[in-house]
Amino acid sequence: MHPAIRLAAITLTALAASAFAADGEPTAQQQRFGACSRQAKDKGLSGDARKSFMSDCASGKTPLTPQQRMGACNKEAGEKKLAGQERKDFMSGCLKAS
Repeated sequence: MHPAIRLAAITLTALAASAFAADGEPTAQQQRFGACSRQAKDKGLSGDARKSFMSDCASGKTPLTPQQRMGACNKEAGEKKLAGQERKDFMSGCLKAS
């Protein structure tokens, strides 16, 4: 296959995958990154310290405590204004993903 065609096919596949992922609930990785970002903000990190923390946190080197997971998931559920069974389902998925 011609390299330009191969590159175009890979690009279109990646764009399509990201478009489908954007429609649904955030993936586990997106939820974890969001939780890490909130932690970095709460700690007041910036610059290289934030980059280093985010890298370690997103790769799982700095696991969240259960209290941190619950707080992050509760905050996110509140921001999304979830209630009832929808909130329960979100919290279950969020706590398992973190």
